[in-house]
Amino acid sequence: MKLLIDTSTPTCNLYIVDESGTTHVSFEAGRELAHNLLGWLEDQLAERGATWQDITGLGVMRGPGSFTGLRIGITVFNALADSLNAPIVGAMGDDWQAECTKRLAVGENDKIVLPFYNSDANITTPRK
Repeated sequence: MKLLIDTSTPTCNLYIVDESGTTHVSFEAGRELAHNLLGWLEDQLAERGATWQDITGLGVMRGPGSFTGLRIGITVFNALADSLNAPIVGAMGDDWQAECTKRLAVGENDKIVLPFYNSDANITTPRK
């Protein structure tokens, strides 16, 4: 089973690729992505009778998009890839899912995926 995720917008999109095809599920994460993402992923696996160990590859949408959303989603998937010893790839553009699926199918592994924000981070000046 391969998981592909896009956290570049307030809607978190997950694509589950297995022998039966590709399933798309999403949830409105808003400002609760960091708090809810892992539990939601675990629920999605459980609904399919799967566990973390059933994941054979991970793909992420690198951006552009929300600084915080990309940072959270990509960090979670990088950590999962490392802990599960699973390959991870990243891609951008409208066909990012197809690109990730293709790259995983031929055995590619980025080892770590970095987000693409399309601009510098807007760091605010500390108030103190």
